[in-house]
Amino acid sequence: MSPTQDSSKMDKIILEARRNAESRAKTYREQALKLYPWVCGRCARTFTRQNLQLLEVHHKNNNHDDNPADGSNWELLCTYCHENEHSKVKDSAGRTDTGNTASPATFNPFAGLKDKLKGKT
Repeated sequence: MSPTQDSSKMDKIILEARRNAESRAKTYREQALKLYPWVCGRCARTFTRQNLQLLEVHHKNNNHDDNPADGSNWELLCTYCHENEHSKVKDSAGRTDTGNTASPATFNPFAGLKDKLKGKT
């Protein structure tokens, strides 16, 4: 390969990389990272470029198609808080949390054990 061909190939690679970067910058995640400080909205953990991949955009109304340019439907949450937020909405079976708590268990497997053991020594 001649130096001219190498240069042309490198120019194409750089151009494609720049286009990809511009395309990513238009995504709602990139917009949210520009609008908001890199802090989890729940636990207040701060992020740097080294761990920024752990900071996620949460859609407040759970509609991922609702992406206003002002970011009013977004909040930045760490991976753990984001997962917790979504677990409140649906459990693994797809059921929504109704706020009902299960009644505590009343069965006692050891009830009457003392009486049963009295005669055994």
